[in-house]
Amino acid sequence: MTPQTIGLFEAKTHLSELVARAEAGEEIVITRHNRPVARIVPMASEPSFDPVQRREAIEGLRRLREELRSKGMTMSSDEIVQTLHEMREEQTERKMRAAGLLKD
Repeated sequence: MTPQTIGLFEAKTHLSELVARAEAGEEIVITRHNRPVARIVPMASEPSFDPVQRREAIEGLRRLREELRSKGMTMSSDEIVQTLHEMREEQTERKMRAAGLLKD
């Protein structure tokens, strides 16, 4: 489902309603001068924490670091994680542009 887009002025006027909609699972994008600037999203009731997935992710980072070392490159786990975050942000931005939520 595509999030609803709403202007900042209208969002301020209807904040309680928007928060109630987020509580019900909806996502709302707030714009200023037709540019997305914020999102109202539902909070997860409990953070998902799976010890098996966590171990697998840590092991994956270790394997990636060793593979980089074997190619003469070095990156700390923090640098790898930061790079992954940046890649996700770029992917999100591309999706938002494709959906018409961001202008070039």
